[in-house]
Amino acid sequence: MIRTALCLTGLVALLTTAGWPPAGAASFDCTKAEAADEKAVCADRQLNDEDVEMAVLNTQLKPLLGMGARGDMEDEQAAWLKRRAACGADRAYLGKAYQERVQQLRGGFEALAKRGPY
Repeated sequence: MIRTALCLTGLVALLTTAGWPPAGAASFDCTKAEAADEKAVCADRQLNDEDVEMAVLNTQLKPLLGMGARGDMEDEQAAWLKRRAACGADRAYLGKAYQERVQQLRGGFEALAKRGPY
């Protein structure tokens, strides 16, 4: 199951870098973006791609966790969204925030893989 999730993540990464124009960030509707951080993500291809990756990892990891861990993950995501909002339109700061969150989510997959066997 983890292998499938990682393959899907790779496929999404490939599709998002295939040269198609961004249709909007995966975790929110860019046509409704009002906050500075959301507008910056929608306007910047790299940030948009990072948002897509973060959203896919989040979506794939959540059902693999037990109820308590799933609740913790949702709390962590809500806290991260507040940190992202604090970045405003600072694209460098947003990029760093996305890199950190993606690293955390990938760490969740690694922790599951270490627990095995599957």
